[in-house]
Amino acid sequence: MHPVDEISAPELAEALRGDEPPVLVDVRTVQERALASIEPSTHIGLERFVAAAPAEVPRDADVVVYCHSGMRSMQAAMWMSRNGWTRVRNLAGGIDAWSVTVDPEMPRY
Repeated sequence: MHPVDEISAPELAEALRGDEPPVLVDVRTVQERALASIEPSTHIGLERFVAAAPAEVPRDADVVVYCHSGMRSMQAAMWMSRNGWTRVRNLAGGIDAWSVTVDPEMPRY
């Protein structure tokens, strides 16, 4: 099992402003997502990765997976990497790092 590449919150903010922004996948719970989210993103709870490949995430796009701190999203990103996604990265530090370094107005939990 190999870890996938990570992207920092400031690097992600820059990428989202680019011409071809990455597809964001949020693997947190519905309750966490209600508190704060990075948009636009697709919500696919981590438990869904165990059941089936998420069809709504294109396999030919740059994908960044995030959660609260980066642990669950690393699991999902590694699963995706093993199952056909070739351009998937994990948001280092998760949405918590985003709220500290990119968007201080975002609620922290």
